[in-house]
Amino acid sequence: MFGKPMTPIDEAGAIRLLNQPQPAVVEADERNLPRWVGVGTSRQRVTRIVDVWRIDDEWWRTPLSRRYFLVALEDGVIRTIFHDLIGGGWFEQSY
Repeated sequence: MFGKPMTPIDEAGAIRLLNQPQPAVVEADERNLPRWVGVGTSRQRVTRIVDVWRIDDEWWRTPLSRRYFLVALEDGVIRTIFHDLIGGGWFEQSY
């Protein structure tokens, strides 16, 4: 009844990671709060920042420091984006 957990495999038979962050086009204000998010070939205005949190981890190996935003866009879509506080880029990560 209970077997091994399924592992995502790509066409070449290699294991692939799920839910990897994807680069995002984000325009932020002077406080580094997102105001516009690129969606395809257009951009959507951030109508509300629903939640903000920060993750600082792996200081003993490769440091990771991110400021996450759960944002509502003008088309009604909710997205999770983050600003990489070490590398400086913006990314989207679905949950």
